[in-house]
Amino acid sequence: MLNSRQRAYLKGLASNLEVILFVGRNGLTDSVADEAGKAFSNRELIKCAVQETCPLTAREACDALAEQLGAETVQAIGRRFVLYKPNRDIPAEKRIVLPK
Repeated sequence: MLNSRQRAYLKGLASNLEVILFVGRNGLTDSVADEAGKAFSNRELIKCAVQETCPLTAREACDALAEQLGAETVQAIGRRFVLYKPNRDIPAEKRIVLPK
């Protein structure tokens, strides 16, 4: 569970990230979850977006995807959301060191 300081730190890091995952008109399909899982194999923080045709809000998609992947919700604003999942398999220089 992230505390407010850690969440704020991750929000700052996410502000410079590009959206790498889109949730479309079919909602959260297995392929969307698979792509998110693959993204977490290379990084710890991902930014996603919900397209206009999606039946889910960004918050709903974020919460469902976080639960499915064992990730933490960082933020959901408008159509975008950010997820964090620690990964000890990536190189140390790519790992995010959270404040206490």
